[in-house]
Amino acid sequence: MTSPDPTRVRELIATESAALAAAHPQCARLAAQGRAHLTYGVPMSWMAKWPGPFPLSVAQAHGAHFTCADGIDHVDLCLGDTGAMCGHAPAATVAAITAQVPHGLTAMLPTPDAAAVARLLADRFGVPRWQLTLTATDANRHVLRYARHLTGRSKVVVMDFCYHGTVDEAFATLDAQGRTVARRGNIGAPVDPALTTIVVPFNDADALAAALATGDVAAVLMEPALTNIGIVLPDPGYLDEVRRLTRQAGAWWVVDETHTLCAGYGGCTRAWGLDPDVVVIGKTIGGGVPIGAFGMTETLARAIEERIVLEDIDVGGVGGTLAGNALSTAAARATLDQVLTAEAFDRMTALSNRWADGVQQVLDTVGLGWHVTRLGARAEYAFSPQPPHDGAQAAADDDFELQQYLHLQALVRGVLLTPFHNMALMSPATTQADVDAHTAAFAAAARALTA
Repeated sequence: MTSPDPTRVRELIATESAALAAAHPQCARLAAQGRAHLTYGVPMSWMAKWPGPFPLSVAQAHGAHFTCADGIDHVDLCLGDTGAMCGHAPAATVAAITAQVPHGLTAMLPTPDAAAVARLLADRFGVPRWQLTLTATDANRHVLRYARHLTGRSKVVVMDFCYHGTVDEAFATLDAQGRTVARRGNIGAPVDPALTTIVVPFNDADALAAALATGDVAAVLMEPALTNIGIVLPDPGYLDEVRRLTRQAGAWWVVDETHTLCAGYGGCTRAWGLDPDVVVIGKTIGGGVPIGAFGMTETLARAIEERIVLEDIDVGGVGGTLAGNALSTAAARATLDQVLTAEAFDRMTALSNRWADGVQQVLDTVGLGWHVTRLGARAEYAFSPQPPHDGAQAAADDDFELQQYLHLQALVRGVLLTPFHNMALMSPATTQADVDAHTAAFAAAARALTA
């Protein structure tokens, strides 16, 4: 069995929605207040996608748990969709922030922490030169501008059903005829994405070769494993072929590790021995304080320094006055040095495997023909017997209503998953008991779906 009865799913959603509302009167009251002056009733529109009649309101969060406004403790396996992969309020990061605040938050000047952060990132990812931003979206935008400037080419290659923040070039997909078109839900696209972007399927080296053969590709921007359409892992040898093809074509290979940092201490780049031209990283490294970064080879960094006129360096679309601010760099230095250690990743990966094993055991017991995918400290289950080979297949196998039920059912039982897909992330503070709480909730949901 892979597809439970939709009528049964809707009945279960109604039951769990009523249970959530009954248990969270204060969260309901705060949600009603929010609707008075917040669009969708939330500070950012995607928060409206949380399942149930209203999103919970967080009163406090520590480690791998948060307490809602009704005083109910929850296991957090979402962790800010990697923004809090360190756990909430990690002691070392909080200490660094607390120490920095009385001494200034931002000054448009470097602090000693900035160089230390760059050194720590270079050690992890193997690319020597770094710049700091406020988000991975910013980092991706800046890298694409540099790539176009230095190569003299206009196009960017992205993977079908990719995600790279709010980068315009990445909101494109393939239609039924294999043409690059705006992705469903693309709001107010500034230009036709076919003018800026070539979309290719993940794991399709031939399609990438054809795109690069046009001669107008400045960069290939990709995650080493897709994560925002569910986890899609690379075929053996595929990333080696991406490296070979981009180098042959003179295009930059940009590896976005914002989510795939979960693969280990230096993300997939280190774990899989990748050799990209540029690495992008985001939110996780700040321990909850906004920051992003991009690192590049010495050759590219020198070319930028030689080709960008100093007088114009602040007006070229690369930068931001809060980038590299004192608070973010202090947080990142402590987080990288003391929280996201190699030892922490070992523990997190072991817990992720425990989570995946628990889910698989439930699936086997009740006879649900779904699969489980693992990527270091992150794992997920999805609604097909076999893992998808590309993003389009992953999208076709999804079931939004079923997903909403499973997330809502877990939330009612005190376990938070990401609002997008059935993904769980481990932090240094996550425990076996936290993982087992999810397994128990998932078992109850699976039994309800197959009753």
